[in-house]
Amino acid sequence: MKIAVTGAAGFIGSHVTEKLAELGHEVIGIDGMTSYYARSLKETNAEDIQAKGVRFLEMDLLDEQLKEELADIELIYHLAAQPGISATTPFEHYVRNNLMVTHHLLEICENLPNFACFVNISTSSVYGKMATEAEDAMPKPTSYYGVTKTAAEQLVMAYHRDKGLPATSLRLYSVCGPRERPEKLYSKLIRCILEERPFPLFEGSRDHSRSFTYVGDIVNGLISVLPKIDDVNGEIFNIGSDIEHTTGEGIEMIESILGKSAKFDMLPKRPGDQQRTLANIEKAGRVLGYEPRTPLYEALEHQVKWYKTRIHNQVVF
Repeated sequence: MKIAVTGAAGFIGSHVTEKLAELGHEVIGIDGMTSYYARSLKETNAEDIQAKGVRFLEMDLLDEQLKEELADIELIYHLAAQPGISATTPFEHYVRNNLMVTHHLLEICENLPNFACFVNISTSSVYGKMATEAEDAMPKPTSYYGVTKTAAEQLVMAYHRDKGLPATSLRLYSVCGPRERPEKLYSKLIRCILEERPFPLFEGSRDHSRSFTYVGDIVNGLISVLPKIDDVNGEIFNIGSDIEHTTGEGIEMIESILGKSAKFDMLPKRPGDQQRTLANIEKAGRVLGYEPRTPLYEALEHQVKWYKTRIHNQVVF
């Protein structure tokens, strides 16, 4: 199958492209290489996926040329997004990169002759402060990110309902592991400890509870839709771990793996942050056979090893 992956130089997208290539699919990886975090890290990921045989395109996803590049694809994994909860990222960036880009892709895919499925990658942030419910719960996002990802997901579902576009949406939970973005909890914590710098910790966040999920388990969930395209059409699924840990427990695990304690710079509470996520994956287990297997400590061991061997003192960012 000929498959396109957006956000292919990013954290999760790079892993998805590699897995698809390993399974024998013809994969095009597309990334706008936006400036949300250091280009050098994305270039490292792009090098890795190209080494696995993925054709990589650096392209703005609103570029009209994208239609030509996607002219014969059969399926798309749409992972590109304006991520995170940032007080410095303008709302317009979230609208452009989460909503307008999704609309542009849907317009292209609607007219493809052999198109099988639009796999939209969404987030537990659509649920709001307490992300513990099943897929039919009413979204209650509390951040620009959550609001625009909710809108993008509903746009995908609208194209399915109104135009018959084959589509599904997967809501991901607190992904961790190798290539995690540098502003995310564990990558930032590992860097701070190794460089002996204080780690910025938001007030109350140590007690937040998360469905921290190993990126390999997430990728398995995303790939599991391929043999189930008819079953997933028009459906939404939670993809994550059904085991929760506090942020404080995760910090202690990283300290244990590195054998060093972190120093902290305490900051005021972050607006829009989630207090608890716990993935309800009954539907994903029933329909997709999804079953995350990697304990958090093991996931973090993989992440520390990657950071120390691939990034630390090797990539400038």
